[in-house]
Amino acid sequence: MRSRGLVVLAGVNSLVLVAGTGAALVFPQRGGPGPEKVAADYLAAWSDGSFTRMEKLVANAPENFASQHRSLSRGLLVTSIDLRAGRLTRTGPDHAQLDFTVHRELSGHGTWSFRSVLRLGKVDGRWRVLWSPATLYPGLKGVGTWRMSQIEVPALALTDRDGKALPEGGSLEPYVGELVERLGADEDEPDAEEDDPTPWAIELQDGGGPVQRVKVFSGGKGRKIRTTVDRRMQAAAERAVQDAPGEAAIVALRPSTGEILAVADGLGGRGAFLGLYPPGSTFKVVTAAALLGDGMSVAGGADCPATVVTAQRTIRNHDGKPVGRASLRDAFAESCNTTFARLAVERLKADKLAASARGFGFGEPITPGVAASRGSFPEPENGAELAEAAIGQGRVQASPLMMAVVAGAVADGTWRSPRMVETRLIRRTGDPVRPSHAVPNAAGLRVMMRAVVTGGTAAGAGLPSGTGGKTGTAEVGSEEPSHAWFIGYRGDLAFSVFVQGGGSGPKVAVPVAAAFLSRAR
Repeated sequence: MRSRGLVVLAGVNSLVLVAGTGAALVFPQRGGPGPEKVAADYLAAWSDGSFTRMEKLVANAPENFASQHRSLSRGLLVTSIDLRAGRLTRTGPDHAQLDFTVHRELSGHGTWSFRSVLRLGKVDGRWRVLWSPATLYPGLKGVGTWRMSQIEVPALALTDRDGKALPEGGSLEPYVGELVERLGADEDEPDAEEDDPTPWAIELQDGGGPVQRVKVFSGGKGRKIRTTVDRRMQAAAERAVQDAPGEAAIVALRPSTGEILAVADGLGGRGAFLGLYPPGSTFKVVTAAALLGDGMSVAGGADCPATVVTAQRTIRNHDGKPVGRASLRDAFAESCNTTFARLAVERLKADKLAASARGFGFGEPITPGVAASRGSFPEPENGAELAEAAIGQGRVQASPLMMAVVAGAVADGTWRSPRMVETRLIRRTGDPVRPSHAVPNAAGLRVMMRAVVTGGTAAGAGLPSGTGGKTGTAEVGSEEPSHAWFIGYRGDLAFSVFVQGGGSGPKVAVPVAAAFLSRAR
């Protein structure tokens, strides 16, 4: 691969002071170069194609470090690479991350560009690159197999909701690639023009997983189809995900129509739609809906001890603290595990909670126009399973898309099938589109979700006025960090934020949501 690199790094002059004579005085750092210098050196070495120099800057580089880079370049016939560095952010005393953009020239196919993040940390007192396959391509988890492939469908161009070209280089591209494949085969589309040359696509197989298209190069003008994507929302979501402390995803949609406005996916493998994770306390929206339907009121009394034993299952609050005698609204705002587990066992039983889950779409097909996993709510077989299910643990699973739909259903009072294109186009792919239906007690749920932001677990995090939401910290095993969730709405915008292994919903996912909403306004 011939390298033609350009590396521009903001902030590398942080150690340089300019004297009055014009001379530059460079003060040495203790413990070796700082993250700015390490990042600049790494990108410079990458631009030059010097894997040996790169490895020296990486903490615990794998044995196949160089071969992973060469595999991408050979599989895609890369002729040159340009690396453009953006902002370096300190995420802690021993951690930092640098946003950068990669531009690769592919022989005969043009330029492939995308944004990524270089993570750095102190190892044995020195700053090093914390490399993973995701450094090579966002979301990549294993050894990638790359190739160019022709798509056997007529040329098709997808646009944003305003008819403008979709943004390139972001995590939306794998979703666009699948839309092109599925919709391009519909030759009866009335806007069709004469077929242009067959387009090409970049295909990636992550380890032993399925082959996915991460970029489609248009074969010509072809047909144009509008998606529901909002460029401003997409840019805001991408920025917030890039700044998140770990692999994250944001899905945003319009509750009044079901239109998906943004998909920022740093999980890999289209995890924002296909990944299934325990939703943790965000599922309390579903449980609260069942309790309101069973006759409880938002202001009704609800004890919140630090620990409770129900159905021979010990349930503890996440932070280990009691709230004491409270209303249902307060218990929801403080995310009391003990309250919701006990009430589910004593009042709801399995059938009522399962019915509420179905009302929010769990267990039903979800068809946005591309492949998406349905939420999973296996009916609890005993009281212990019911207690866990009520707080989004046990066998309950959902995708970030699924939980954005839950937030949207509360915001609008109507459950709507999410979509990336017009409903008629989804039906032409053969996917069923579920009819909309009212969500009972949505007004009470909105009161409770507003309390989470005004005085509960999401208070004081910089969320804009009018936001309602629910935090979640989902346990995945004693040896693994919990997942961080926050779902919510503001006006006619609903969203979910998910940070894999992020630890705390209030501490990690809520700030990501605040950053997204501040940029989306």
